[in-house]
Amino acid sequence: MTRPSPFKWFKTSPEIIRLAVMMYVRFPLSLRNVEDLLHERGVEISHETVRFWWYRFGPTFASEIRKRRIEGMRSSRWRWHLDEMFVKINGERHYLLRAVDHEGEVLESFVTKTRDKKAALKFLKKAMKKHGRAGVFVTDKLRSYGAALKDLCVEHRQETGRWLNNRAENSHLPFRRRERAMLRFRRMRSLQKFASVHACVSNHFNLDRSLSSRPLFKANRAAPLAEWRGLCTA
Repeated sequence: MTRPSPFKWFKTSPEIIRLAVMMYVRFPLSLRNVEDLLHERGVEISHETVRFWWYRFGPTFASEIRKRRIEGMRSSRWRWHLDEMFVKINGERHYLLRAVDHEGEVLESFVTKTRDKKAALKFLKKAMKKHGRAGVFVTDKLRSYGAALKDLCVEHRQETGRWLNNRAENSHLPFRRRERAMLRFRRMRSLQKFASVHACVSNHFNLDRSLSSRPLFKANRAAPLAEWRGLCTA
């Protein structure tokens, strides 16, 4: 049985919708920036249409990307880098907990008002349910992670040390650029939704430019783009 197309009741072509969502989520562009760029290409839409498209199709695209990648990502030999970043919502400080693997791909994001043991435990359970248990958990000196790992009986796999967690620190930079372009967030729910979608899209288009020749880089760049254009097709 073929699943119904999510684009069925939309007059705009799926190609334009995918392009608009990719431009907004992948690059540090505002809604009006995307509207102007599409206008230059002859597509007349409102920035509110771009907002509706990413809100409607962003999680769908992210879910399909995640399903295609997650089975090949499960490994008990991996190193997970756990870290948190401060995010303000309506002037109030919140925390975005993130798990990053040894290759820099974001495995899980979790928004919370606190960074205590309860929040860390919930975050780790959610990540392990999807990706299994890692061989090593690299954390900073925040005690919440150690207490949560002890409850999960994997405290012997924890590593802490200076500069060991640079992988997670560097992975925050793309999200910080998006946060500035969006002029911060207004609700925990919207932050959680965007962080999850942004992580999947960033993983999908993540390329190690410095580790490959120009021909190989061009081929690696074309592959995820072609896969993106085929999302949600019958």
